[in-house]
Amino acid sequence: MFFFLLNLALSDLGSICTTVPKAMHNSLWDTRNISYNGCAAQLFFFVFFFSTEIFLLTVMCYDRYVSICKPLHYGTLLGSRACAHMAAAAWASAFLNALLHTANTFSLPLCHGNVLGQFFCEIPQILKLFCSKSYLRELGLLVFSVSLGCGCFVFIVFSYVQIFRIVLRIPSEQGRHKAFSTCLPHLAVLSLFISTAAFAYLKPPSISSPSLDLVLSVLYSVVPPALNPLIYSLRNQELKAALWTLIIG
Repeated sequence: MFFFLLNLALSDLGSICTTVPKAMHNSLWDTRNISYNGCAAQLFFFVFFFSTEIFLLTVMCYDRYVSICKPLHYGTLLGSRACAHMAAAAWASAFLNALLHTANTFSLPLCHGNVLGQFFCEIPQILKLFCSKSYLRELGLLVFSVSLGCGCFVFIVFSYVQIFRIVLRIPSEQGRHKAFSTCLPHLAVLSLFISTAAFAYLKPPSISSPSLDLVLSVLYSVVPPALNPLIYSLRNQELKAALWTLIIG
């Protein structure tokens, strides 16, 4: 679990470093400019770390499933080599996904100016600048990526259904509490990540506005990576005691 947490932390750090420094620079220097190559690099790394987060959360769900539903086979199914292979597959798949999206997106001609309605470069905002008939390939890639993400989501839901079926059969209350405490941080991180991203991209057009889009983009691109380490760290008793002392003090 801690090996996957390390990979998740690196993904969160990369995600924040992709968008926040440039946004802070533009705010401090009162500018809204980004170079064409800088926009391409920002899009690549954003998609890369965003995809890595999804794949790592899926792998971590499998880790929870095996540890609770098949504990006697944990060492066989999730040895150090298997964990390294799964983490490498998550990073490699995310890299390929980001490379395909970036190469395809920036091969399209601009027809509607070069002003983005966002504080960082993301695919939906960039597609608004392209000619209406030229981005069908990118839409196809987006559909594929969304389908892949939905597949990960279905796998996670199915795994947790099996996990909760096993946990509810545990006779001792202490055993159930220990099993739930293992799963709850992952569920909290997953819920925060999916809910903010889903609302940002699936909200009705009738409630869309530049200010709301900005708030939602901050919610799903900055807030989850920033809160993930805190959510997982709350399992540490010393940290919880220090946080409680800070709150009541």
